[in-house]
Amino acid sequence: MVRLWGSLAEFAAGHHEVEVIATNLRELLDGLATAHPALKPQLERGVSVSIDGRIYNDTWATPINETSEVVLLSRLVGG
Repeated sequence: MVRLWGSLAEFAAGHHEVEVIATNLRELLDGLATAHPALKPQLERGVSVSIDGRIYNDTWATPINETSEVVLLSRLVGG
């Protein structure tokens, strides 16, 4: 289960949680783009993904477990 934070839910027909089966971050993003095509432009612009409370941006091989808490957010920037 993936939580879509904030305005990202609008691109998944208003769903704040969607089901995507993935073993890593790349599979997750590809699965989201396939299941919810309106999300694809957002994904291409860049998003941040929280997996079990840690933020990832472009580390595609990051593993995702069946029990992981996954949250998709608009890209976090700044420092």
